[in-house]
Amino acid sequence: MIRTQIVKSILDNVTFLFLCALVAQTSVAADGSRVRIRGSAKDGYQLYVNEEHFVIRGVGGTSHIELLSSCGGNAIRTWDAASAEKKVDGKSLLDHAYDKNIFVTVGLWLGHERHGFRYDDPNSITQQRDEVVNAIKRLKNHPALLCWGLGNEMEGPDGKGDSVQIWKEVNTLASLVKKHDPDHPVMTVVANVNDAKLATIKKYAPLIDILGVNVYSGSVGMDKTLRDLGWEKPYCVSEYGPPGPWEVASTTWKAPLEPSSRSKASTYFAATSSILDATSKDGTQVGQKYCLGGYAFLWGHKQETTATWFGMLLPTGEKTLVVDAMTKAWTGSWPRNRAPILQSNRITFAGKRVGPGEILDAHVEYRDPDSDDLSYIWEIVKESTDRKIGGDAEKRPDIIESRVIDGSGSDQIRIQAPQKTGGYRLFVTVRDGHGSGCSENWPFFVSP
Repeated sequence: MIRTQIVKSILDNVTFLFLCALVAQTSVAADGSRVRIRGSAKDGYQLYVNEEHFVIRGVGGTSHIELLSSCGGNAIRTWDAASAEKKVDGKSLLDHAYDKNIFVTVGLWLGHERHGFRYDDPNSITQQRDEVVNAIKRLKNHPALLCWGLGNEMEGPDGKGDSVQIWKEVNTLASLVKKHDPDHPVMTVVANVNDAKLATIKKYAPLIDILGVNVYSGSVGMDKTLRDLGWEKPYCVSEYGPPGPWEVASTTWKAPLEPSSRSKASTYFAATSSILDATSKDGTQVGQKYCLGGYAFLWGHKQETTATWFGMLLPTGEKTLVVDAMTKAWTGSWPRNRAPILQSNRITFAGKRVGPGEILDAHVEYRDPDSDDLSYIWEIVKESTDRKIGGDAEKRPDIIESRVIDGSGSDQIRIQAPQKTGGYRLFVTVRDGHGSGCSENWPFFVSP
């Protein structure tokens, strides 16, 4: 009898503790996060999350949250609300982020006129407003929410971007967001900046709290650029990375020359260091004092001119040298395992024309900082003919059947050029077997 009472008492206590924990967890989720911007145009701005100073060390992307956290990142950005809600292993992206102490800027996608959306159509406007409000109501209380990303380059990647109609509607939407959620700032994201665009935003969309700027070659020094153009509110570098295909030299057949992995790493490191120069560790404003942080692009991989141009991770999930550079900039230390580093290459046909079926030699030399054994995969891929603008989805070009005739799997190979006339790229993907890798490519053209 005594034993039964003891067991019952233990079970009652366990049940009580479990319920307390459940209530506490529910309370946290119900309370959500509280995010504020403090400061002034004169003194600069700071972001505070639940009363703690917060500098955005972020990436654009929705995968590998645990890896991001281990590298020193603290935020991610989505382009739409559906991505934040998508279930993986039974949990939403927001839940996974919360588990790893990662905050999320949830995108609220707005229509693009180049995709057929009409800002002069009342039905389209009403539907878009309803979608925005519904997303706010669903997600505003999640504790991982950082702020709202209202639109992404909806003004268009080309031109002045000074449509009064668009920016008036953005302001209306911003008012709706604030009405339903006063606890999270509203950021709108533009494709770079110019005087006409900023003047229109200032006049017709004054309710925007943060200007998000997608910029690549001009990411370093953005603070000065915005000040020179008269922007006095806080901003965030909402996308940054290597020079885009539109910013680099091309071959005579108009194939953009993708930067090497080392060059990309240097660019990301410089941009990240510049962004972090906004605020010292104690919260004192220094350097770019209007900048709240930044989101590197892209935490994952995608086809955009090539399959590797913007990807910070290989398709199989390995981190690249870019991630190592970001980790160093974010934390001051290199990661425990580092990616292979290209030392030299001998690709004599890179950027040149070769004959159909011509025999070609290629040699790369990589150094692995951890002395790991490296594996090599070589591929010949057709030059992309499905190039888009503004990050629109592209079809990945075909991989040519194996043309390696000697040295497959090593750092030195002999290949046979395709027979068909046209542009191609030789890709090499290198992995260390411990979660790190890298990729390079060199364009060439087959002609009789």
